[in-house]
Amino acid sequence: MVKSFSILGKNLKANTAEDLQPYLSELEAMDDVEEVHFGANSLGVEACEAIAKVLSSKKNLKVVDLADIFTGRLISEIPQALSALCNALSTSTSLVELDLSDNAFGGRCADAMVPFLESNTHFSIFKLNNNGLGPIGGSIIAKALIKNGEKCLSEKKESQLRVLVCGRNRLENGSSPDWKTAFGLHTGLKEIKMPQNGIRMEGIKNLVEGLSACKGLEVLDLQDNTATKTGTRAIVKALPNWPNLKTLNLSDCLLGKTGGIALTTSLSVGSNPKLETIKLQYNELDKASIELLAVAITQHLKSLKELELNGNRFSEDDECVEELKKALEVIGQEDALDELDDMEEPESGEEEDESAEEEEESDEEGAEAEDSVDKGADGASALPPVTDKQTDDLADMLAGAHIEAK
Repeated sequence: MVKSFSILGKNLKANTAEDLQPYLSELEAMDDVEEVHFGANSLGVEACEAIAKVLSSKKNLKVVDLADIFTGRLISEIPQALSALCNALSTSTSLVELDLSDNAFGGRCADAMVPFLESNTHFSIFKLNNNGLGPIGGSIIAKALIKNGEKCLSEKKESQLRVLVCGRNRLENGSSPDWKTAFGLHTGLKEIKMPQNGIRMEGIKNLVEGLSACKGLEVLDLQDNTATKTGTRAIVKALPNWPNLKTLNLSDCLLGKTGGIALTTSLSVGSNPKLETIKLQYNELDKASIELLAVAITQHLKSLKELELNGNRFSEDDECVEELKKALEVIGQEDALDELDDMEEPESGEEEDESAEEEEESDEEGAEAEDSVDKGADGASALPPVTDKQTDDLADMLAGAHIEAK
């Protein structure tokens, strides 16, 4: 049984070590404690320094939960408090998970985490969600992880980083080159969650190119960023590198009509057979993408358990939805599809309307134009170059695209 210490949710406002008594005395007495939870309290500098002193003596510590511990604190207090806590963990060889989510650091406090991130090569899970880092703070964190990866290389050992959560941080594109490099060094990553960061097409491209080196990736969550053509093309190219992918969340990423066709066609090739969850809500996908997805499900996505497609550009009553439901019935997952109660009505004779985004992307694409997701109406050129065998296999598959329920 895991030995755990917790003051989670007690709503304490502790300025000094005395304010945390008798809690610190209890923690000090737990020689073999494995988990500590301090979340949903307001901890000042002296209180954090007292906690840090106790944590530094714990040799079996695996999980340190420091989420939401600075509510009501001045921004001038946080760096010193955060530095004390992180430094106390820098030499921990037992640490598995550190959670610093829901603390309003801003980029100004990112430096306080750097010594820990650069030096500790034992932790596997790092959660930094909803901290307001901004592009500068994001770069500081990513560069520290680069140093961490380089340290692993110099010591001839594998990076232990497996899970990174860094959503709702306004990372935008500015930090994406550094994240690309960091991901390329931490190739054992299995789970990446970076939703709601204002990352645009070129940033998405950087992220997934870095993640292409992570062959064991199981979870990719980029929800509520902006992919459009450049980002979607990069994702499509990267998918074959992730045969163990179980969750793909690209909802609210503005994939567009051709992007949707590119993505679902790629899934039809069969390089991601372990997918259990696919989230593609509010992406302007039309029925052509859904028809391809239905084929992919019957042919390759037999582990699928959850499918979210609400808010796209096809009717709930369209024949493509019936085909999709039949496909899910074939694999025994009739209830996998979410509600389609907020659909955009397809317009008669509607042509692809991505002109504004395409114009914005034109300078980015340049010499890569030959690899881009084509804007042809039928989506026939929607994929990057594939092998002759892949083309033949896909042609055979689509020849039998009509799906009959068992």
